[in-house]
Amino acid sequence: MLLLAVPVIFAPEIRRALERVGRFGEIGLLTRRRSAEATVKIESAILAITQAAMQLSERRHGALIVLKRFEFLDQYYKNGVQLDAEITPQLLLQIFYPNTPLHDGAVIVDGDRVKAASCVMPLSSSGILNSLPERSVGLRHRAALGISEVSDAIAVVVSEETGTVSIAHRGRLIRRLDRERLINSMRAFMSIEETSSKPSGKIDKNAPKQERKAAK
Repeated sequence: MLLLAVPVIFAPEIRRALERVGRFGEIGLLTRRRSAEATVKIESAILAITQAAMQLSERRHGALIVLKRFEFLDQYYKNGVQLDAEITPQLLLQIFYPNTPLHDGAVIVDGDRVKAASCVMPLSSSGILNSLPERSVGLRHRAALGISEVSDAIAVVVSEETGTVSIAHRGRLIRRLDRERLINSMRAFMSIEETSSKPSGKIDKNAPKQERKAAK
């Protein structure tokens, strides 16, 4: 009985370990075989997300858009509504229109496809958002930071309170992004090679270091 119980108890940990082993193999393949077509798809998604985020910001419509990099996000998009639709600004605006069925939760993007909408993301447990006095951070920001802490995904979040656009990656939240900085940040993060660094758990309002890197 004990031998049978051990795999059950540690099933989540075993699965995460196997996913990471598989991820490193996938990284190698993607690094060597990333084609011009794949690059075009990523750029198309970045431009669509940026255009939608700026319009959502103007309208004060809240949104959470998660971009898959190398690590699998199956467990998250499977708890939402699967779409597998080509990403366009119009589609994102429709999804995040207030009081529509898919408005709550996150959209997960893989390449130039919206894999799913209304997905539940893990909330950050770091507590670093509690240090901010503004009401511009809420559950979407906690979810954006949360998914960036447990995966290598990028999360773009629009505040419905202030319209502020932010991006989360590796446990770091960069806030108050305009169109150019949002595009450059996504381009930089999507081209960054995988590292073993742990989430920093920091909030950077101006992010000069990332901005300089993104602008190169």
